[in-house]
Amino acid sequence: MEIILLGIYSFIAWLIFFKFKWLPWNITSQVITVTIPIIFLAVLILFMNIVAPSSHDVRAMNYVIPIVPRVTGQVTEVPIEPNRPIKKGDVLFKMDPAPFAAEVRAIEAKLAQDKVNLITAEATERGLDEKLKNAVAKKQAIIARLDLAKKRVAQFGQLADAGAGRRADLEQSQAEVANLESEIIAAEATALEVQQKISARTATGEIDEVAAAKAQIAKSEADLENARYDLDGTVHLAPANGRVANLALRPGVRATQFATMPVMSYIEEDDPWLLMFFQQNELRYVKPGDEAEIFVETYPGRIIKCKVDSILWATAQGQMPISGNLMNTANTPPIAEQRIAVRLILSEKDRETFLAAGARGAGTIYTDKGKMIHIVRKVFVRVSAKMDWFVPKLH
Repeated sequence: MEIILLGIYSFIAWLIFFKFKWLPWNITSQVITVTIPIIFLAVLILFMNIVAPSSHDVRAMNYVIPIVPRVTGQVTEVPIEPNRPIKKGDVLFKMDPAPFAAEVRAIEAKLAQDKVNLITAEATERGLDEKLKNAVAKKQAIIARLDLAKKRVAQFGQLADAGAGRRADLEQSQAEVANLESEIIAAEATALEVQQKISARTATGEIDEVAAAKAQIAKSEADLENARYDLDGTVHLAPANGRVANLALRPGVRATQFATMPVMSYIEEDDPWLLMFFQQNELRYVKPGDEAEIFVETYPGRIIKCKVDSILWATAQGQMPISGNLMNTANTPPIAEQRIAVRLILSEKDRETFLAAGARGAGTIYTDKGKMIHIVRKVFVRVSAKMDWFVPKLH
């Protein structure tokens, strides 16, 4: 653009001094003629760099998702191809589901057995009150029999002392008393055991056996959910629209669930990052919403319209480690000033433009200052974009 302006200026000077000879061509006019474009271009460029800053470093970036399987297993199918568009939800790869399906069936069988155990425990709970009543009634009946047996012991004892009864009848009565007393002790133990189970109910009013059975069912249901989740993990789906650049995964490979060992890198294309880098003093008037124009080498001569989304006001120089150690203030080599990145958003017209991850280009941002000279910057941008048609290679 500078060359074009200088060409126009030179043509006008030629008309004035040589074609029409309106002014004399002497040392004074020569100095003035040479000085004017230098000063004009310097002022124009310096002011334009403030109100319409440009950057020769525009980068298209995409989120790269490391694909790590949820489970470890043998890869059986990889239906995708490298460098081909992939839709969200498409199958990336499949793993052998047999061991995971077997685990699901085993837990389902265990869950069924746990439910049977719960039914048994609930039946036991329902019979506790009846069992306690039977134990108490049995004890009362034995007490009545014991009283009768004790009376017979006394009677047989009197008869034996008087020589009118047999000693064997007395001994048999005494044995019966001892047997009934042991039965009373057993009945009391049974009643006590039932009372303890009844009194040991949980906060929900259940006995320990029922509570334990329900807890086991809950655990088995959770295990079954995890097993089904692992089974679903044998089929890995694309998390978003994108593509896989370097696909090395093949059937027969054993894929692991370690986060440090992804099986592929998935390049997401739905939300690309378009960054433009500036020196820090170029951003004094830039703000979100400003118009921007860029051009990338993959689309020679094309101007892509954008809007400023945000300014990333952070660099590595602004990060100081927080620790218990004092900061070292010794002389260090000077650090190059780090540039500030500005994120752009494609306009509606160019929203569907495919920008490859790693595409490079240049562009400018038009602030709300100095709008009269924005046209000059627009010409600069369009002339520079046309230069991408040329490929300076000799081989």
